[in-house]
Amino acid sequence: MLESTGSPGRRGGAKRHGRRGGRPTGGTMSGEATRAGGNPLALLPPALIVGGVLADVLGPQPYTGLPLLAAAPLAACIVLSLRSAVVVAVLSVVAAVAVDLALGRPATALVVDVADVLVISLIGVWLRRLMDSRNRSLTLTRDIAEAAQLAVLPQPPRRVGPLLVATRYQGAHEGARIGGDFFAVQETPYGVRLMMGDVRGHGLPAVSAMSVVVGAFRENARQAPSLRELARRLDVAAERAEGEDTDLGEEFTTALFAEIPPGGDRVHLLSRGHLPPYLVADGRVVPLIRGTPGTPLGAGLGTDDAEPDSFPLPPGASLLLTTDGVTEARDRHGVFYDPVAGLAGRSFDEPQELVDAVVGEVTAWSGGRLSDDMAVLAVTLPSRPRSAG
Repeated sequence: MLESTGSPGRRGGAKRHGRRGGRPTGGTMSGEATRAGGNPLALLPPALIVGGVLADVLGPQPYTGLPLLAAAPLAACIVLSLRSAVVVAVLSVVAAVAVDLALGRPATALVVDVADVLVISLIGVWLRRLMDSRNRSLTLTRDIAEAAQLAVLPQPPRRVGPLLVATRYQGAHEGARIGGDFFAVQETPYGVRLMMGDVRGHGLPAVSAMSVVVGAFRENARQAPSLRELARRLDVAAERAEGEDTDLGEEFTTALFAEIPPGGDRVHLLSRGHLPPYLVADGRVVPLIRGTPGTPLGAGLGTDDAEPDSFPLPPGASLLLTTDGVTEARDRHGVFYDPVAGLAGRSFDEPQELVDAVVGEVTAWSGGRLSDDMAVLAVTLPSRPRSAG
């Protein structure tokens, strides 16, 4: 029987248990997608043209509507596509000419009005093309970053050995797709081995440190006879990389290692300064804590004496591993998110449902303002089929 250790004082916890976790896509919405959704701002340019014509015809002073006619193409370049903005610019020039002819204004006034609207239109079109060019460059940069992340941090298959697997990485900054949080899953002769970790720091040095640890895990997960030896080898790799690459500075990495033997009824855990995982089963969420975590990888503190812990893993249960981007997410009152309270009372048939729920909860709890990147890894041991008869 699992025993829940939720925090009763958590704000709003009781109200959140019934909500299903959505899957936020992250990143920024492109301008074309915004315009395609029936954006009410698309009505602004034609409204400015109509308002400019009426102000010129009915206004108490001449040329009252000229600023509105000049503003229409500029507004169109912001809220519409480039082609539509060009159409609005032409309509603004035509409207200015038509008003001047209808009111019998001199040719010099007509030329000045057309030049005014035309110059503003050309400036707006140029700004629009500049924005589109930068958006294309930003999209390309994001695609390259995503490709780099997939190369360094590939998505594990949906099933590894007897386990169902789901993962999610979400950057704290809008559009960020790569950072120092990481996870890895690998089937080995000793069972399925998992790793969840977080590099201290941000930017390219953190990514470099992360790639070293993940690469060392891939190389040694099948060979190291124990989790303790696996952690030692990754510690050596991290320290060696720091000595060879001065850009890494004094980065260190917290890591949690898990091993589920071929039998699949227990999980062995070894923490090197990382957060404990959670066992999710039968509507209860229990942090698996026992003993003191070891020292982080690459900290240069010598041999670590941390010993693995072992816990039961019943059929149908899920093991949830996260980084501190989950547990350090704050609501508007400054209260930290608590997975124990946030996920209690809910059942998850597949790990993807659990991952989606965690990401949805954290996003809603923080109001979409994440203070740190977060990585989430969940594995589920499917329930054994019932015997016939």
